[in-house]
Amino acid sequence: MSLDTGGPATPGAGLEFTYIGPELDLFAHALTWKNYFASRLQEFLKGDVLEVGAGTGSITPYLRPMNTQGRWLCLEPDPALGRRARESGIESAFSCEFVTGTLAGLPASEAFDTVLYIDVLEHIQHDAAELETAAAHLRPGGSICVLAPAHQWLFTKFDESIGHFRRYSKATLAAVGPVGLRLARLEYLDSCGLAASAGNRLLLRSGMPNMRQILLWDRVLVRASKIVDPLIGRTLGKSVLAVWTKPATNPPPAISA
Repeated sequence: MSLDTGGPATPGAGLEFTYIGPELDLFAHALTWKNYFASRLQEFLKGDVLEVGAGTGSITPYLRPMNTQGRWLCLEPDPALGRRARESGIESAFSCEFVTGTLAGLPASEAFDTVLYIDVLEHIQHDAAELETAAAHLRPGGSICVLAPAHQWLFTKFDESIGHFRRYSKATLAAVGPVGLRLARLEYLDSCGLAASAGNRLLLRSGMPNMRQILLWDRVLVRASKIVDPLIGRTLGKSVLAVWTKPATNPPPAISA
């Protein structure tokens, strides 16, 4: 592995990156939400897994238990966040490895069965190019899973302050999928949270949520969404989930005349 496991991102992995969003610690308390979206990803978590933009590792404990056999590599460009993750003991507790860097710094020989972007792709300016690179590291039969905030009309100063370039609809997220991969899942999650976000955007216009608001959303609205979402066919939601799969086998080469 050519990526540094303790310091700034190495050459080729991009410049040293500092995450500007203060919301990670707040959303670490969204336990119901993490269990909910994890359940929608479970069938795709197999083999060796690459978790891109793993932050402090607050999501890994919800996903890693669903696939304990393969390798689990957490890639985080911010050295301070990666250091916090390593100091927390998560690597030994969940048999994962944290390295500092970006996907661009991975050796071409590194291959995975699942690549995860959990609330990460919206932070990457060239999102389609990023997913094409991820597809190059994907084994046949593997999956790229993306969870992202939904609906550009909900974009606020809060999004801007934490480094979001955009929010997605199902259409705009599907449009950046890698060439040659099949869209296996595309759906919205958290319909009740969407109603609350719309109210905040149009009426309250508040910025960074506080702990009370996070807990109310997570303990009440997400629990309600778990019931409502399947009833409405997952057609509305505050977040959008997409999964692309790589063909299990490559097509035979064309026969020249």
